[in-house]
Amino acid sequence: MNIAIIFAGGRGQRLNGSPDSVPKQFLEINEKPILIHTLLRFQNHPEIDEIYLAMLSDYLEYTNKLIENYKINKVKKIVEGGASAQESIYNALKAAVSENPENSIVLIHDGVRPIITGRVISQNIESVKKYGTGITATPCYETILISSDGKTPREVPYRRETFAAQAPQSFRLNEILKAHEEIRKTENGYSDIVDSCTLFHTLGKETHLVRGNFGNIKITTPQDVCILQGILKFIEETEMPELITK
Repeated sequence: MNIAIIFAGGRGQRLNGSPDSVPKQFLEINEKPILIHTLLRFQNHPEIDEIYLAMLSDYLEYTNKLIENYKINKVKKIVEGGASAQESIYNALKAAVSENPENSIVLIHDGVRPIITGRVISQNIESVKKYGTGITATPCYETILISSDGKTPREVPYRRETFAAQAPQSFRLNEILKAHEEIRKTENGYSDIVDSCTLFHTLGKETHLVRGNFGNIKITTPQDVCILQGILKFIEETEMPELITK
């Protein structure tokens, strides 16, 4: 069983600047909410069997209506999101494990990262089958500086050794759920755990990289919305979408 875990429980205040604004996953780009663009990528992929979605509690009914309108029938369940992205993922994982084999493959993906390609989804699944994990990443084309105080670089790793982690990040269902249970018992819990890759490495577990596509941006700032609009327009209006999505 191949399961997509989509977390979209945030309000996107870095994008909107106000707690009263429409959450970014529901902003319409090219006449569809960003979340729907993302869900359709997994809905239309032949290797994905089910989708579990973590959502803001006050948007559950609205999300259900969107899923019905766009006929996204692979969504098995929508669960309430938590106080953080990792809490939301944990809630969705618990729902998935209650209804599926423990060795199912789960692809954990941001609800606001809509330009994921079919190739990357397939390669994540193959990576989990072969290595046990799959972390989507792209090579960094700028120099990465590591600084503890935000003023002076403590470390400047060689650029050829640096990658930017994206999503999906993929695992066996029982393994990633076990990792969540372990980290939740520690003193710091989810503090500084920004994604599943960080969670695994914090626990000393190895992961395997899957080469991602450069168009697979996460919508966080107003500039990202403009970039997404441009990418979608380019894909729809040209015969060379692979320039962005390969």
